[in-house]
Amino acid sequence: MTFTDRLREHVTENRTGMVHDLMFAVVWVGIVSFLFEVVFAGAPGWAYYLFMLAGIPAYFGFFASLALAREES
Repeated sequence: MTFTDRLREHVTENRTGMVHDLMFAVVWVGIVSFLFEVVFAGAPGWAYYLFMLAGIPAYFGFFASLALAREES
């Protein structure tokens, strides 16, 4: 199996998850960028990067709670 075939198979198997990951990242960056351009315009740069970094635990927390909610219903 060539690299291209393996890549195509991986994308086919994980398409929905990859789309959800991308959507979460775009929304998170959009919200943080909006907050720091409009609401916290005078905030220091390190706070912006700290909020961006907070997207990592927010991602795992969101999808863990989503999986838990799906199990309960």
